[in-house]
Amino acid sequence: MIKVIAVVGPTAVGKSDLAVEMALRLEERTGRRGEVINADSMQLYRGMDIGTAKLSPQERRGVPHHLLDVWEVSEPADVASYQAMARDRVEDCADRDVLPILVGGSGLYVRAVLDHLEFPGTDPEVRARLEAELAEVGSGVLHARLAEVDPAAARAILPGNGRRIVRALEVVELTGRPFTANLPDHTPFYPCTQIGLRAPRPELDERIDVRVDRMWDRGLLEEVRRLDEAGLREGRTASRALGYSQALAQLDGRMTEEEARAATAQATRRFARRQESWFRRDPRVRWLPYDAPDLVERALSQVEAALSGASEAPEETLVDVATMIPFHRG
Repeated sequence: MIKVIAVVGPTAVGKSDLAVEMALRLEERTGRRGEVINADSMQLYRGMDIGTAKLSPQERRGVPHHLLDVWEVSEPADVASYQAMARDRVEDCADRDVLPILVGGSGLYVRAVLDHLEFPGTDPEVRARLEAELAEVGSGVLHARLAEVDPAAARAILPGNGRRIVRALEVVELTGRPFTANLPDHTPFYPCTQIGLRAPRPELDERIDVRVDRMWDRGLLEEVRRLDEAGLREGRTASRALGYSQALAQLDGRMTEEEARAATAQATRRFARRQESWFRRDPRVRWLPYDAPDLVERALSQVEAALSGASEAPEETLVDVATMIPFHRG
C-alpha cells in the first residue's frame, strides 16, 4: 500500500497544477483525500512567490499545501531539516488517512523524503576554512583535491561549482568516507508511486521563456526589492535562486532588464536539463506527456494501480524520458 504520491519533472512542465487536480479528485476515486507537500527548495522561502511560480491561495483551490513559506530569505537551505519536516507531514497525513502528494523539481529534496538517505552534519569551522580557501585559490584547486579523495564525486560536480565542491570535501573530512557514499541509491523509505511529467525540449524551452516574461511582468523586480530589505543578499541560497540573482543584478545596474530576462531564461533551461537528467535516472518514475488531454485520468490510474498493489504501470507510461527528450551536455 503506497504512503506517498510524488509528482516530479523539470521546471515549467505543470507539476503544481496536476497535483491540485489530483488532490481534488482523489477522494471520489480512492475514498481518501489528497493534500500537497511542497518539494521545491525555493518555495520554502517566505516571500519568494513570483519568481518561484508559487501557487496563490486561489490557485490552490482549497487543497491544503504544506511546507510553503517556511524559511526567511536570509537562511541557508537545509535539506536535512526539510527531510524531517516533510516526513512529519507525511506521517500526519497517514494518521488522518490522507494521501500526501509530494510535488517539486528539487530532486534531492524529493529523494530526501522518499528514500533512505542520511545527511552528514556540518562543522562550522571546517566549512569556514574550506570556504576561505575557495575564496583564496578558487574552485579549480579544490576540485583537483576532490578528484584525489573522491574521483566519482569530482566527475559528478562541475569544476566551477565551488559550493558543492566545498560540501563534498567537508563530508569527506567529517565522515572519512567518499561524498558519493552518501548519495541515494533508490532504496525506498516510503512505499510510493512517482509520476513524472515530460515535455519535448522545444516546447519546454518555450514554456520557460513565457514563464520568465511573466515573472517580470507580474512584478518580480518589486518582489526582489522588498526581499532585499529583508536580507535576501545575506542568504547564501535564496540570493542565488533563478531570477532572483538576475533581478538583483538589474537593481544594481549590472544588467539591463532585457539582459536579466535573457540570463534567467538561459539559466532556467540549463537547470531543466539537469532536472531531466536527475529524474530519469530513477527507474520508478512513470512518465506521462504534460499535455495529454487525459493527463489527470492517467495519473489517477497510476495511483489506483499502486493502491491495489499492482507492481507495474501500463506499458505506455513506462517509456523512459531519455527516449523522448535528447539530453545535451554543456
